[in-house]
Amino acid sequence: MASVVATDQVRAGVELALRGRKADVRGLLFRMLLVLTLLLSLLVLVVLLATTLVQAWPVLTERGLDFVTSNTSSLASRAGVRQGVLGSFILIAFVVAVALPLGIGAAVYLQEYARDTRLNRLLIANIRNLAGVPSVVYGILGLVVFVQALRPITGNAASGRSYIAGGLTLSVLVMPILILIVMEALRAVPKSVREAAYGVGATRWEVVRSHVLPYAAPGMFTGVILSLARAFGETAPLLLVGAVTGYLSTPGGRNLFEILQGQYTALPTQVFSWTRLPGEEWSANVAAAIVVLLVAILAVNLVAILLRNRYERKW
Repeated sequence: MASVVATDQVRAGVELALRGRKADVRGLLFRMLLVLTLLLSLLVLVVLLATTLVQAWPVLTERGLDFVTSNTSSLASRAGVRQGVLGSFILIAFVVAVALPLGIGAAVYLQEYARDTRLNRLLIANIRNLAGVPSVVYGILGLVVFVQALRPITGNAASGRSYIAGGLTLSVLVMPILILIVMEALRAVPKSVREAAYGVGATRWEVVRSHVLPYAAPGMFTGVILSLARAFGETAPLLLVGAVTGYLSTPGGRNLFEILQGQYTALPTQVFSWTRLPGEEWSANVAAAIVVLLVAILAVNLVAILLRNRYERKW
């Protein structure tokens, strides 16, 4: 490591000597500016987290797990986030089951199998544009397609506002981002890996399955992490496709399909609902719910992070 640092210093000294200057003042100022922007961003993040934690501390200390295991209520002292947490995890399960296979499969096809034609370039350009579309637009799409057009499938006869509609809407929302990140991960695989596999007689599928995908796995898991984090924190699409923002009753005696076709809520929509209620108690509940949301996002992403680190060590 010391030899590498010394080599870099020698190279930098040679470059400065060739330029005829003793110090790169502009480069130093630019580096200081970058460090300053990084420190400012971290300062804003620390201030926000500290403010939220201080405001949520009374609720977290006084109620503890009761806040996490209690259902919604009209009383701030009894309201909890149990239904929101369960709803968010069910919606994330939809994203994992729908968006990940379709997104990764589409990325593998576009990068490894599709020819470089005008139609495919146009398709990729449209995917890039879709990745930048505001989430509320996907909410409108979900309302028209999944709630109204597919009402017999996504919900009961009275309404199509259900877990199925919300999960499919979030899946469509994160799919362009996932496709682009997975394509970049596949593009970063050296050509020598593919050429070596082809040289020993492997087919294209064997090359992709046994060499390209394992090599690109860390980058692909990064895309999974970003996709799940965005899906977990989205609010506007869920509001448009019918997430409940007030009191939600959960009758028992229903099978899994009836639950998925029934009314639902999520943790971000609960936070949005509580922010509109007056009183210091509700403000403390909002801060506590935000803390729970952050912990839940970290818990969801922990598995993907561990898998990514495992493949990084392997390669």
